[in-house]
Amino acid sequence: MNPQWLTSFQEKLNKFYAWPSLYTFKFIVPAEKQDELRRLFPLHTTATEKASQQGKYVSLTYQMMMPSGESVIEVYKKVSVIEGIVAL
Repeated sequence: MNPQWLTSFQEKLNKFYAWPSLYTFKFIVPAEKQDELRRLFPLHTTATEKASQQGKYVSLTYQMMMPSGESVIEVYKKVSVIEGIVAL
């Protein structure tokens, strides 16, 4: 992840959110990688899943109470190791 982008993103998170805050994470991942993504999120999160029309990809949306912008960035860093993931 680009350090300049991370700094800019963290500034925006801190500008638009009052921490702690409910944050929505949205990802698109190849269907065969969806379990890998699910394992990175705790069981108490609210999740919504939707398969693509041909079933090759899955859209996963998670809502989590996050303590800070830094913690949001840490989640994005964790999921970035999953091959083919797209964070929205």
